[in-house]
Amino acid sequence: MVKLRLKRCGRKQRATAVYRIVAIDVRSRREGKDLRKVGFYDPIKNQTYLNVPAILYFLERGAQPTGTVKNLLKKAEVFKELPSN
Repeated sequence: MVKLRLKRCGRKQRATAVYRIVAIDVRSRREGKDLRKVGFYDPIKNQTYLNVPAILYFLERGAQPTGTVKNLLKKAEVFKELPSN
């Protein structure tokens, strides 16, 4: 099963961490090998970059976003672009 989740980037032991939004296998750890990078999130500057076509590709194939990623996608209105069945 594939999940859309945050992967921590930046310097070690730093409070100002930035995150990549990645499609990753459920069994992988947080810094594990990802299938594809689909976005970027900086909580300090409140910046978000999303590769919407890639995110929609994974969501259509059953990928489940984590809670935080789901909130980011709702804020960016990505779910409105998802074709409903």
